[in-house]
Amino acid sequence: MIEKLRLTTRLVDDQDEALRFYTEKLGLVKKADEPFGSDNRWVTVAPEQDDTVEIVLELPGWSEDEEEADRRAAMVGEQPALAFTVDDCQATYETLRERGIEFTAEPREQPYGIEAIARDLYGNGVVLVEHTPETEAT
Repeated sequence: MIEKLRLTTRLVDDQDEALRFYTEKLGLVKKADEPFGSDNRWVTVAPEQDDTVEIVLELPGWSEDEEEADRRAAMVGEQPALAFTVDDCQATYETLRERGIEFTAEPREQPYGIEAIARDLYGNGVVLVEHTPETEAT
């Protein structure tokens, strides 16, 4: 049986730039930054309080042929968003805007709580979700 999600991948054009964005702007922490193979790095980040899932910041095509690399790179904008649970969506939204994060949707009520949506440097969705007492029961 599947027990839990361990890793998810974000395709990025520049690992150093992505690492700065995810740590300095979003406030995640670097979990790993190790050489991987001859020319690559294994770079992961995660929320400081959550050591169960890490986000791999991967260069497109590091292990595929050219056609597969092009196909994966084209999918970057189509990837599902990363959704992060936050205690206070409005306060987190304001903090991240002050750090230069651009949002495509301001905090708003949804059936599952309060949500705000941003994009990372490469167009990947970043969703903040605050579960309200009304939505925690569902």
